[in-house]
Amino acid sequence: MLEALRQDYVRTARAKGLAQRVVIVNHVAQERDDPVWTVLGPITAGLVTGSFVIEQVFSVPGVGRFFVLAIGTRDYSMIMGTTLFYALMMRWAT
Repeated sequence: MLEALRQDYVRTARAKGLAQRVVIVNHVAQERDDPVWTVLGPITAGLVTGSFVIEQVFSVPGVGRFFVLAIGTRDYSMIMGTTLFYALMMRWAT
């Protein structure tokens, strides 16, 4: 964050007369959060794919179990629906 505070675009924002809080929230915080979002994507994917295995092994009812059963019975509408659900969940998480 200290490195981002020394960037040219932060100095430009301050020169325009923006308040320090606005500069930090709108400019610096976005750059600070990039590594966090980069790591959260694969972590979320691991949790989602792990749910398939856990639900199958322990016979826990859940979306992952329904997805695996839909593949086995070739229920294409269920497969598309759960794929869309997981895609939206991944998009929302990252």
